[in-house]
Amino acid sequence: MAAGLHRPTGQLDVTTALVPYAGPWNERAASHLMRRAGFGATPGELHRMLTRSMQQTVDDLIHFPPADASPPGELVDLQTLLAQGPLRGLDADTRRQRLMGFRMEERRSILALQHWWLNRMLVTPAPLQEKMTFLLHGHFTTAAIQKNVTPALIYQQNQLYRDNALGNLRDLTLVVSKDPAMLLYLDNARSSKAHPNENYARELMELFTLGRGNYSEEDVRQSARAFTGWTINRATQQFVQNPRLHDDGVKTFLGRTGNFDGSDIVTVIYQQPACSAFWATTLLNWFVYNDPEPQLVDAVAHLLEKNDYQLAPVLSVLLRSNVFFSERAYRALVKSPAEFVVGTYKAFGMPEIDPSAVRAMAQMGQVLFYPPNVAGWPGGAAWLTSQMMIARQNFVAGLVNSAAMQQSPWLSALPRSAGQAAGVLLQTILQGDVPQQSFAQLASYLDGSAESALGTLSPENFELRVRGGAYLAMAMPAYQLN
Repeated sequence: MAAGLHRPTGQLDVTTALVPYAGPWNERAASHLMRRAGFGATPGELHRMLTRSMQQTVDDLIHFPPADASPPGELVDLQTLLAQGPLRGLDADTRRQRLMGFRMEERRSILALQHWWLNRMLVTPAPLQEKMTFLLHGHFTTAAIQKNVTPALIYQQNQLYRDNALGNLRDLTLVVSKDPAMLLYLDNARSSKAHPNENYARELMELFTLGRGNYSEEDVRQSARAFTGWTINRATQQFVQNPRLHDDGVKTFLGRTGNFDGSDIVTVIYQQPACSAFWATTLLNWFVYNDPEPQLVDAVAHLLEKNDYQLAPVLSVLLRSNVFFSERAYRALVKSPAEFVVGTYKAFGMPEIDPSAVRAMAQMGQVLFYPPNVAGWPGGAAWLTSQMMIARQNFVAGLVNSAAMQQSPWLSALPRSAGQAAGVLLQTILQGDVPQQSFAQLASYLDGSAESALGTLSPENFELRVRGGAYLAMAMPAYQLN
């Protein structure tokens, strides 16, 4: 536990858990806030934050500025490629080769989109907007290229999450229900009165809004009927309601009866107490800590209901609360590969992420726009297998030994004293969250001595030792945690 953060005693006091934190506003508290509400902060960003209060900093995060989100220039999709020339009349081998070429172009587009998003996470002036986009990407999951989900549709969905990052959850769920990428991925685009498809109706409740045990199989069937006819226009690739395919009969869903369509289903879902509890748990697991107390879930659920599911006022309370800055919350969550990669570039103050980071993330277990299944990434301890930890260490080793490290504004300016250099490294990278033994070991490494931490770094191997010291700091257990 880092000194200077609020330390609750005994069990959670729910009456004060959401009260604004009044403890010290220092580098540790600011770093904690930025790891959770963003992807970390550069040393310069932390310095500027500490010239303002915690309250002002949270206000800045919540009221984010407009930010450009133009897609990467390389973004193409299969429809565009097919328009370049007809496949009819071609022999089978030529057609197959052209389709393989199209798929390769799509995959290159997705790689470009992944790289674009990582850099956006790094340099965005609206870190909470991007962090919420990342949360929603893993919550309302869709996989690229599968089921004709093109890169262009994936980008469109990504921007949808960004546009609604701190908006109304009910409205967002309705927009997601009409999103072309989602309609294709969960098969609702081909759901008709004659053959209602239950995939989206089921996942909407199980994974997106209510959780298991809060609906019946009959509710799934009735919801699927309501969503029939919600499809996409093949020419425009946009949402359309097709009355010919819609089941306009009476449905009974979650105890309510009427001639429902998909909009009505979403409305009824958000009237269920289980929905606010579901989203409260989701937000607490993402921003505070895992397995939150039932009383805390109830308090945040009440906050959601009070604000009619508007996220901005809820996050405004949560990010400045006692429980957010509590001992239990501090470094309580495992960094995802995206958080690890972007946060590492942030820690070094580097301005741009190299494309190789996309491959490194894949080895760590996360490929943006390719969740393992509709439930998304499991997260938590699942990120810390032996193989994934080796991948994290390899990524840091490659980065600290790369030519790009010359862009780090503070690493080459470390003090020449081994002890002082170790202190700056651990403070900048870990805010000092290491035991004294780890400090002594790092200082000894920098000094090149097994006994003393009082020497002066040799000019001949200064850069090599400093880079190695940065690697060792990032290999420490605390660095794996948000």
